[in-house]
Amino acid sequence: MADRNRTLLDEALESWTFTREGVIAEALNIPAEHYGFRPTPQSRSVAELLRHITESALMAVGELTNPAGDFRRQGYPEFLKEYASHVGGSTTRDELIDLLRRTDADGQARLREAGELLLLQHIRRFDGMLGTRMAWVWHAIDHESYHRGQLALYARILGIVPALTKQIHG
Repeated sequence: MADRNRTLLDEALESWTFTREGVIAEALNIPAEHYGFRPTPQSRSVAELLRHITESALMAVGELTNPAGDFRRQGYPEFLKEYASHVGGSTTRDELIDLLRRTDADGQARLREAGELLLLQHIRRFDGMLGTRMAWVWHAIDHESYHRGQLALYARILGIVPALTKQIHG
């Protein structure tokens, strides 16, 4: 039986944790010596992809919890400077995994502190349209799921069985 006291925010944060744990599982599944791997010269490396996931989550949480938040108020590079300037120095596998774990916990705390009422309010999206902040929490989760799939593909290219496949098949 479902817990009747669970909120929409509780459900979203549970989903984000599940997604982040999947990203971390895929990151741990790829050996450290492959963190510089990129499938094409235009692609992000494993390490760059993990930094991007972290930076984007920091930016999303920062703007979503800002009562005056507006994803059109500045460009993406400026958002990264504002919310994620400390991430660029993380380069090793252990540093990146730690960063993924810490930013998940910190982001969840910030979203809970902001509260569900704020997250049900509108924010201007990157496309200029208005949407609820909660919908953009789900957008951030979807963003991480997309990149988790990339990490699984990187693993396959490297001849490694993806973490999720290992989990499903035991």
